[in-house]
Amino acid sequence: MMPIKPSEITPKAVFEARRDFMRGAGGALLAALWPGWLSAGEKWPDVKASAYKLDEELTPYKSVTEYNNFYEFGTSKDDPAARAASLNIRPWTVAVEGEVRKPKVFDIAELLKLAPQEERIYRLRCVEAWSMVVPWLGYSLAELLKRVEPTGNAKYVEFVSLHDTAQMPGQKYPVLDWPYREGLRIDEAMHPLTLLTFGLYGELLPKQNGAPIRVVVPWKYGFKSAKSIVKIRLVEKPPLTSWMKAGPSEYGFYANVNPDVDHPRWSQAKERRLGEFLKRKTLPFNGYAEQVAGLYAGMDLRENF
Repeated sequence: MMPIKPSEITPKAVFEARRDFMRGAGGALLAALWPGWLSAGEKWPDVKASAYKLDEELTPYKSVTEYNNFYEFGTSKDDPAARAASLNIRPWTVAVEGEVRKPKVFDIAELLKLAPQEERIYRLRCVEAWSMVVPWLGYSLAELLKRVEPTGNAKYVEFVSLHDTAQMPGQKYPVLDWPYREGLRIDEAMHPLTLLTFGLYGELLPKQNGAPIRVVVPWKYGFKSAKSIVKIRLVEKPPLTSWMKAGPSEYGFYANVNPDVDHPRWSQAKERRLGEFLKRKTLPFNGYAEQVAGLYAGMDLRENF
């Protein structure tokens, strides 16, 4: 696939205006507009064109930022947007540890410029059978992982989200066993599609979308894409993830989008794209089979759901 200009990815004037503003604005102005994110003198990194595109209409910004699952702020779809203002996203650090030769605690400012940021348009498919198309900003997670030099014992990657009931009021309730934990196999984590994500729609991540740092794994159901990450651990055995612990018969470790494997309580054959009236067929691996199906060669994807 050939790289394309951001203007070719989406014609929406509002997207272009946000993107151009974020590129050109000074750090002091940005700090005023997004308090707690950028310090004085810092600038949003330049964003390079990416080969990852879709010939599909983008989900409106309002839907992307106001229709979310982020149980740390409540279980209703509008709870995150209504309650996430309590989240403090500066200072913020991410510890990368475990089976690595060079464990390190990274400041968010360092992570923002660790590798060139890309604008990538991905499908996002929720396990609840709704979906979005989102223009994300970030770079491949592999860029971070290779800098800590995983050992031969690093078979899996665990992500741990922030646990702070003062900032995340939904954590006062035992909806899940907090903090939120997710995980990938090391080859999944190192795959170029797996995005360490800092923004969407040309701006820094809104708090309700997982600020200041999350992962996006587009061929898996959305709950695999951990938000507000504070720790990344490379481990030898599969981590017990939050949804696996809560419902082991419903939420498996792999959680690859598979229209042929229904959730015990609903079909996964079709999905409702936000903003559309009719349902559409769900694609194997959410449409990324060409890139990722080889990761699961020889596996029974019904058993390894």
